[in-house]
Amino acid sequence: MSDSSVVITDNSEVVLHFDLKLSDGSAADSTRVNNKPAKLVIGDGNLTAGFEGCLFGLVAGDKKTFTLEPEDAFGFPNPDNIYHLDRTKFDGDTPAEEGMIMTFSQPDGSELPGIIRSVAGASVTVDFNHPLAGQTITFDVEIISVA
Repeated sequence: MSDSSVVITDNSEVVLHFDLKLSDGSAADSTRVNNKPAKLVIGDGNLTAGFEGCLFGLVAGDKKTFTLEPEDAFGFPNPDNIYHLDRTKFDGDTPAEEGMIMTFSQPDGSELPGIIRSVAGASVTVDFNHPLAGQTITFDVEIISVA
């Protein structure tokens, strides 16, 4: 068992369970689904500053619930992250269907997920904003260990 007196600060190694819920109460993400807690280092970029800020000062055994407005969670949708692609870029193996999340290769070789927002004629609208952008998020955390 971890020392429950170690407080989460910058560079702390934290093991935690979390649940992300939307304002309507529906689940957006949870480490409990597969009972695999998340492990991260505060400041490593795995969490946004808004989420990390909620964790500061917590210790092993703490269970807390935070509500994050869009600007503190995943930001607001950026219209510059919505692209209209030619339908010929999609084929029988990867048909463009509204609501589908697809991974697109970037010029630098990295991959970026995009949500197909609409398919109209020869045009496919792809939204590369974070799927939770613009959402108020409830962040439930249970701190398992802090090092």
